[in-house]
Amino acid sequence: MTLVSLAKNPVPGGAVAGHFKSFDGTHLRFSRWTATRGPRRGTVCLFGGRGEYIEKYFEVIADLRRRGFAVATMDWRGQGGSERELANQRKGHVWDFAEYDKDLARFMKDIVLPDCPPPFVALAHSMGAHILIRNAVRPGSWFERMILTAPMIAFHDSKVGMPQGLARAYVEAATILGAGRTYIPGGTDEAWEQTDFEGNPLSSDRERWARNKAIIDAAPYLGLGSPTVAWVRAAYRSMAPMTMPDYPGSVRVPLLIFTAGKDSIVSPKAIEEFGSRLKVGSHLLFPGARHEILHEVDLVRMRFWAAFDAYLGTNEAAA
Repeated sequence: MTLVSLAKNPVPGGAVAGHFKSFDGTHLRFSRWTATRGPRRGTVCLFGGRGEYIEKYFEVIADLRRRGFAVATMDWRGQGGSERELANQRKGHVWDFAEYDKDLARFMKDIVLPDCPPPFVALAHSMGAHILIRNAVRPGSWFERMILTAPMIAFHDSKVGMPQGLARAYVEAATILGAGRTYIPGGTDEAWEQTDFEGNPLSSDRERWARNKAIIDAAPYLGLGSPTVAWVRAAYRSMAPMTMPDYPGSVRVPLLIFTAGKDSIVSPKAIEEFGSRLKVGSHLLFPGARHEILHEVDLVRMRFWAAFDAYLGTNEAAA
């Protein structure tokens, strides 16, 4: 499956794209690029959130390449241009987040290590940031540093629609009873990008919202609807340890975490509490930002890149 190019969202030049097989034979889509400016600084491995896809990050990829970084990215299993398990391919599904861990390992070993220059830095959003935190507490991480936007530490209460304890009990019971492949209550095939801009929880930038909607309009197969019961159960199980007071202290890789103050997808409070307990890392709050900081208005993005450059010692003026 090739990368989708639009007039307002062209594929950055020099892309190498294709598929690789994960641990269970699932075909996962990847792409990589070399830097467009020197000095060469290594590779940023870019990981999107639930329901996202490579094309959504072309602007970010260009920003990184101008800073001297090669870029490698992938679509998580079950979304974007990667293989999907269920007959209804709009369902966001996984049984266990350990599957994502194994996909990450295969991506690094088969795509990044053979062909991308070190050192390796991770830039990840939401669910992708959650998966990278899982990696950051284990010995032998590939990454020297991680930059995480709106990491999925806990769901926002307003997103769940019921008390979180009740929601977790429901998805546990429903999965045991064989309903793991069904949508969560109220779930639909509609992707976020297909909804109206007004009142959306992702970005206050109308132009970037329209660009991302145009991608799904041109390539509907990239879109993803609501998660399944099993995905939500797996998410709750994976998030539970991260909300424990001692978990941030076990992080081994330096983290720079960005919290969106107007986030209604994940909990800003949980992220700030996590960040305040880190021994090797720090966090910044963007009070006016919605969930997708990297797709926000220019002022928010400028603040992000200024912090990114200061953290990694890159030259913001060169970008």
